Amino acid sequence: MKFLLRLLTWWNGQTLGTQVYTWRKGVRVGEDVEGNIYYRTRDDKRRWVIYNGVCEPSRIPADWNGWLHHTYADAPSDVPMPRKGWELPHQANLTGTPGAYAPAGSLRRAAPVERRDYEAWQPE
Repeated sequence: MKFLLRLLTWWNGQTLGTQVYTWRKGVRVGEDVEGNIYYRTRDDKRRWVIYNGVCEPSRIPADWNGWLHHTYADAPSDVPMPRKGWELPHQANLTGTPGAYAPAGSLRRAAPVERRDYEAWQPE
């Protein structure tokens, strides 16, 4: 069943064609904290990622994204990007998931926030 899914779908990791291309022409460059594996061709003209699980581009950290788009010549596994003290760790886009941000007063919150600065209008 797993083989059939890989043959017919592209969103569950890599397709059979990508696996053959990676086997023939790919050079493994590194891996990020999510488990995504990054490859390039021997002449470094093409760069690609094999996702660990569902193909979700927001799971790629900024340093690897810059390398994939030829913004940086050196891979983050060779030359790590300098980090500022105020930078937060990379987080995937959670929109549409249970972990998405829900502000105070949102219908998605389990218990609405009690507001004492508002008095509802009542008709006389």
